[in-house]
Amino acid sequence: MSKIIKRDRGLFLTTTREDFNFVADHGEGDFAYDVTGRRFIDFTSFVSVYNLGVNGNAEIRNAAKKQIDKMMHAAFTDFYAELPVQFAEEMLKLLPKGFGRFFLSNSGTEANEAAMKFARLFTRRQYFLAFYGAFHGRTMGSLGMTASKTVQREHFGPFPNTVHAPYAYCYRCPLKLKYPDCGIACADYVRKYTFSKEASGKEFAAVFIEPIQGEGGYIVPPKEFVKEIRKICDDNGALLVADEVQSGYMRTGKFLALDNFGVTADIYTMAKSVGAGLPMGVTVTRKSLGDIPSGSHANTFGGNLVAVAAALAAVKHTVRNKRKLSSMAKEKGGVIMKRLERMKETYEIVGDVRGIGLSIGAEFVKTKEGKEPAVKERQKILDYCFEKGLLLLPAGESTIRLIPPLTISHASLKRGMNIFEDAVKAVNAGR
Repeated sequence: MSKIIKRDRGLFLTTTREDFNFVADHGEGDFAYDVTGRRFIDFTSFVSVYNLGVNGNAEIRNAAKKQIDKMMHAAFTDFYAELPVQFAEEMLKLLPKGFGRFFLSNSGTEANEAAMKFARLFTRRQYFLAFYGAFHGRTMGSLGMTASKTVQREHFGPFPNTVHAPYAYCYRCPLKLKYPDCGIACADYVRKYTFSKEASGKEFAAVFIEPIQGEGGYIVPPKEFVKEIRKICDDNGALLVADEVQSGYMRTGKFLALDNFGVTADIYTMAKSVGAGLPMGVTVTRKSLGDIPSGSHANTFGGNLVAVAAALAAVKHTVRNKRKLSSMAKEKGGVIMKRLERMKETYEIVGDVRGIGLSIGAEFVKTKEGKEPAVKERQKILDYCFEKGLLLLPAGESTIRLIPPLTISHASLKRGMNIFEDAVKAVNAGR
């Protein structure tokens, strides 16, 4: 295994995995296996991709295998094919009324780049608003909206016309206020400052929001915040774009995470779990926004038939089992949150726990009173869990995300949480 890692480091530019010495070989259901045959419980869904189980299910795999033998690439933006049409028709069953214009791509950042271009075309406006802590991708347009870590943006600017505002991170309120007495001042900040000091609200094409900030630390805002952002968009004629790349596709118990807030967007972007393991991005708009001019946007591999075959099998499975998947996310998420709440009461380093469904974050601090981010302690917890056979990923400055597949068994869930608490207990005691 160490030889593979050494070869890798001699060939590839550094990305984000230098702290994770997991060399994947195969996976099934709740588990992933490395090249030595060692088994790990998966609490990552491989970055929220395997919502339906590690390596998808047999239905998804068989659909992809069958399509490979038939035709892999059909240049879908230049020619026609029925499979992407079937996929879009099936996904429409899960979307709010009034939607029905799709663009298919290969990743979340491409889905967001498309949404940026479409928003400009639809509104003939130039500016975008995003939020501090946001992660919308690493290509230049979406990177301009990303404001999670400076290393992600350093040396890559200048960026397109995007300005940022505070997100409703209530545990660490950027305005030093307390919810609910704050009056949702972070939303009012957009009115008072961004849309009056930076640029007129009438010049903004769209506001991009993650219903639950992922990379930023699995931050769940109050419902009032999201509703106020929707109202601000309406008052200024700007579109609301919901980045559902990480939080969508039943992870919160609803197909779209934004549905938890009683709000509907104008454009949704999705990726990760859409292809159930194959590269797939989706941008979908309200029909009332109209179409885009021929030639204004396209790509080569969007609508790739193998990816769409897997995505179609996954979305059909989701439509058939929506109620069951919703119940799984809520019930299993409740098990995790109940355990985390007890841990928060027991261990000084557990500062905050938050989530909806199986989109959950636990934030670690030096002390509860001081709230200083416990960055080294978090890494020790991750390392301990890895050694004990549990895969986890960080988020934000000192948060760990707990995002197992929706299909995880109760036995694996319990075993994984036991390992996690053992790690927290050991690190808390050894501070």
